[in-house]
Amino acid sequence: FEIETEMTIHAVFNEMAVGNVIVEYRDRPEGSQSKLNTYSDGAKVLTLIVKLYKNYKPFRFFTWLATIMTLVAMVMFAYVFARFINSGLVENMPTLVVSGFIEVAAVQSFFNGMFLSDMVTKNRRDFELRLNELSHEKRKMIENGEVK
Repeated sequence: FEIETEMTIHAVFNEMAVGNVIVEYRDRPEGSQSKLNTYSDGAKVLTLIVKLYKNYKPFRFFTWLATIMTLVAMVMFAYVFARFINSGLVENMPTLVVSGFIEVAAVQSFFNGMFLSDMVTKNRRDFELRLNELSHEKRKMIENGEVK
């Protein structure tokens, strides 16, 4: 399932023409067992979808990740801050430090998403350019009688 999912998303993302091939299905022979496993195959497909989302839409993926980390950091900080307001002392220094590191990771995640988004855009332009070059080369070869 994984290769079909990846090829479909790649084709859709790059606006490629997709055809439908009709395939004849037959019943499974008696006594044979399916190699499919609903849960493990479903988990593989869901994992692949998350990976592909990260690869094709990195800004959105890493922004969501940064948002979740920021919310976790804010909750942790609010707990420490509320206790500080009541007592005047930072009673949970490790929690404060961890919340700070989580927020730093959130900021890094956001900027990594921006950087990777630019890379995906550049790679898509390079792919389209190379596809156009190959199309032009093929057209020349057909005109010269080198390929049918």
